[in-house]
Amino acid sequence: MDVPAVNLASRAYVTFLAGNKDYVKGVVGLAKGLRKTKSQYPLVVAVLPDVPEEHRKILQSQGCIVRDIEPVYPPENHQAEFAMAYYVINYSKLRIFNFVEYSKMIYLDGDIQVFDNIDHLFHLPDGYFYAVLDCFWPAELGSPPPPYFNAGMFVYEPKLSTYNNLLTSSKYSSTPFAEQDLLNLFFRDVYKPIPSEYNFVLAMLWRHPENVIQIESLKVVHYCAAGSKPWRYTGEEENMEREDIKKLVKKWRDIYEDRSLDLKKDGHDSEDSKQSTADMSAFVQNLLQQMQTRFQSMSDNIVTKNILFSDSLI
Repeated sequence: MDVPAVNLASRAYVTFLAGNKDYVKGVVGLAKGLRKTKSQYPLVVAVLPDVPEEHRKILQSQGCIVRDIEPVYPPENHQAEFAMAYYVINYSKLRIFNFVEYSKMIYLDGDIQVFDNIDHLFHLPDGYFYAVLDCFWPAELGSPPPPYFNAGMFVYEPKLSTYNNLLTSSKYSSTPFAEQDLLNLFFRDVYKPIPSEYNFVLAMLWRHPENVIQIESLKVVHYCAAGSKPWRYTGEEENMEREDIKKLVKKWRDIYEDRSLDLKKDGHDSEDSKQSTADMSAFVQNLLQQMQTRFQSMSDNIVTKNILFSDSLI
């Protein structure tokens, strides 16, 4: 399969930052992680007005493209109680769909770390929304919905029409998981699942250990479990004393504390941070072939499960 020629400048990673607390450390860690994996693409950081100038300068010193956005609020008359109080600000993430100077972007939450190069995801076929299935559906909410993804990481195409429709939908949508529920509903017809190693939620380790691959093979780890933020980690919260958690926290800290991964003052990465075009092309082709096989298998399994579920209701 041929890999189409693309303009590197038209694609980028993007994350979101709000407030003046320590979450900026997570974004710095992410920037350094992408640099360590020799990514060819920049990291855009969508920041709300309450992010202080000091934090913006820190991000810029790490090579991030800082992009100002305005908040998006849920409906004034919203009735839903959010699963977490801070989810209310997450509607502001919808602004990234207006970054139309990029043809394709990969969104990553600020508490995510990338341990392996995932640039090949930019070569996935256009016209779809790619994300990892979220396996956690509270039993008290009843029967599970159609395939439901975690919005901490996704591959998408910024478009003005999509952006406007999402903002309109946000005025009438207020659910426990805020923008994640909205995105699942909005993209339900074009959603394509990708393997869990592209957004490994730490709670998988104790909730679904049977589905966990070797942690050394994980490409993207999502430190969203309570007490797992590596820059705040104490090991005191529930499940945080696990050896696998400690190992993953150490992997994040090793990257964050590695001064050789800081952007050089001349604006260039550290030595050996570039891959030849030929090697990258071959690497992408191989991964795409593997992923297409896995995507087809995952899609077939999902369809089969949905059919069985539907049959059980008859």
